[in-house]
Amino acid sequence: MSSRGRPPSYDREVAIREAARLFWRRGYNGTSTRELTSALGMSTSSLYSAFGSKAELFATAVRTYADRYSRIYESALAEPLIPDVVTSLLRGSIMEFTPDPSVHPGCMVTSAIMIDSPETLDARRLIEESSAANAAALQERFVRAINEGELTGSTSAKHLADYVQTLWQGLSAQSNRGVTRGQLLTIAEVGARVVWGELSGGADRAAGPPRHT
Repeated sequence: MSSRGRPPSYDREVAIREAARLFWRRGYNGTSTRELTSALGMSTSSLYSAFGSKAELFATAVRTYADRYSRIYESALAEPLIPDVVTSLLRGSIMEFTPDPSVHPGCMVTSAIMIDSPETLDARRLIEESSAANAAALQERFVRAINEGELTGSTSAKHLADYVQTLWQGLSAQSNRGVTRGQLLTIAEVGARVVWGELSGGADRAAGPPRHT
């Protein structure tokens, strides 16, 4: 026998995705519990049983997508050369920012940061911690590139990481405004070339990081 109030077809991953889509489109305060239960096909008691509260469901959705971005960082930071690190990070993130809307919404991270509600403090704290961890890992990678001689010793790993993080956040915000994937990839390519052009010499500067296809 299924749990009381919970439909037999309940799928937690699908439920989180549907909730995330609503939160992304309407904002936290603009999304009612009634809309959530309707979209998820669950009763109010089932929703509370599964997720605790609307605020906890929001935090769960935010955590789910923050984890996806962290995996993109991990994959990019494993690239052997800095141009590939920056290009892979920005390209991978843009692909995540601009999915088929039937799969999941746009960037939940930027959306969550913009929400000013006491109920969402846990979600905001989660975003801040995740962003800080990603930035620290990126800075560490730049330090390694300096130590290995790929970047000059005069390069500031922190300033470079801050720049890439700022570019990342700008791309995320632009995606939420409806800027297309192609436009975002072009912006990212320019940003990556600026970074590499400032940090490399002659031939490398002319070549720049790999172009997207």
